[in-house]
Amino acid sequence: MDQEYERRLLRQINHQNLPTECVSATCSPVSIKSGDRFIPTRAGSNWSINFHYANENCRSPNQTHKAKDVTTDSSKDAVAYAALLRNELLGAGIETVPDTLTDDRRHAVLTQDSHSLFRVTRLCDLSVDGDSVTSVCWNERGSLVAVGTHKGYVQIWDATGGRKLTSLEGHSARVGALAWNGEQLSSGSRDRVILQRDVRTPPSAERRLQGHRQEVCGLKWSPDHQHLASGGNDNKLLVWNSSSLLPVQQYSDHLAAVKAIAWSPHQHGLLVSGGGTADRCLRFWNTLTGQALQSTDTGSQVCNLAWSKHANELVSTHGYSQNQILVWKYPSLTQVAKLTGHSYRVLYLAVSPDGEAIVTGAGDETLRFWNVFSKTRCTKESKSVLNLFTRIR
Repeated sequence: MDQEYERRLLRQINHQNLPTECVSATCSPVSIKSGDRFIPTRAGSNWSINFHYANENCRSPNQTHKAKDVTTDSSKDAVAYAALLRNELLGAGIETVPDTLTDDRRHAVLTQDSHSLFRVTRLCDLSVDGDSVTSVCWNERGSLVAVGTHKGYVQIWDATGGRKLTSLEGHSARVGALAWNGEQLSSGSRDRVILQRDVRTPPSAERRLQGHRQEVCGLKWSPDHQHLASGGNDNKLLVWNSSSLLPVQQYSDHLAAVKAIAWSPHQHGLLVSGGGTADRCLRFWNTLTGQALQSTDTGSQVCNLAWSKHANELVSTHGYSQNQILVWKYPSLTQVAKLTGHSYRVLYLAVSPDGEAIVTGAGDETLRFWNVFSKTRCTKESKSVLNLFTRIR
């Protein structure tokens, strides 16, 4: 198919007010190979990688920023990203947003030779079965990767050995959300069902969680492994515990699909969610009390959320209409940085194992690597009255 036609089609889909998280492959005449959720792939791509650094430290502005050595975990990440988005890795600009709390905040762009850093390995090819990848998720140890498919299967792969361990049935439609909890794997589907299965037991041993009225778009387990948050195309955010088959909490404040979900690693029970085009808001919840804390309008549909492991900050990726990546302080919700460069909705986000870098994927057929969180920058715990968790013992 002509590449220019693909781009025009993606642009048309991108500017419609379709839910960010649940764009059907049947919405376009090219079906699986095109569309905002299913990124077009190119055979024999010319891999060219640009790394983007939004470093925060106290070094001199003239000091050279050096790229970190790529670890084994990074190589494993590359395998999963390649299985989902096999495209060129292009450059992008960084737009600085003034931070009223920090005077010394610098941004730089650093380019590295891709051939010396990455070895891309094909993990699986579902096209031989007439299927396609709709979601991927590493387990906590980084040894297994779960792959959700358009036909409703969940495959478990040993990434190191490059072999498929099992293929789980149970869903009747595409699997767009996956979340590991130890040896248990939760999967959310367009069939509105969440299946929770232990990969060590027979497939028949499963828990079926039914609470959403439309496609399940997002899944995240809490850091203490006790609660699962799910977002749906029905604009609902649900919280489940590890034993009940019914949600223990339900939040209905969002006005659009909820795909973006993240639990704070710093405050127990703090959950953030983001809404689609008709909502555009980040909303924070105290799941210990079931109360809404605060919200902010981001100006664009929210596609992904992730907390920093090292500071009380989070990153959000966005779609229509600005396609930007924003870094926020919490609880002040001050914008630390705005990262621009993607020309289509930034539907995919992953954080590196060391917690310092992120990789983003979008419908513009690019993957972009950013260094947005620093281990070395010292941050003090906020004493704001907005942060109710500072008083929880």
